[in-house]
Amino acid sequence: MPTFCLTRTVPLPLDEAWRRVTEWPRHSRTVPLTRIRVLTGGPTGVGTRFTARTGVGPLAVDDTMEVTVWRPPANGEGGLCRLEKRGRVVLGWARIEVRPGPGGRSRVVWQEELRLRFLPRALDGAVERTGRAVFGRGLNRLLRRA
Repeated sequence: MPTFCLTRTVPLPLDEAWRRVTEWPRHSRTVPLTRIRVLTGGPTGVGTRFTARTGVGPLAVDDTMEVTVWRPPANGEGGLCRLEKRGRVVLGWARIEVRPGPGGRSRVVWQEELRLRFLPRALDGAVERTGRAVFGRGLNRLLRRA
């Protein structure tokens, strides 16, 4: 499965960087043609499920995810979130880590394994390059906007 890793260092405190990358509905505003629907109630934690629907009409694809690790930053320590992709078409996982960075900044590391069922493995390189570009732009937007 194609795997990619994105790292950003931003002038934000840990808690704010964490909030920006783990407030799931905000992702709708950063990835074109994508809507996020949280499927479970309450604050995010282990077991929270949500779907990212990307596309238009019958050409849309659902990426259903479940939070399997949820450790928000606390006491100056970084935070970690792991998502498992539970959909019919989009498979893999994502790992989002927010760590203390240099000079009071935060370092965000987003690692993703992304596979599209029915897509031949010969296209893994194209999936990895596309994922890196799309998720990279989305991550930049999430971290820029309050």
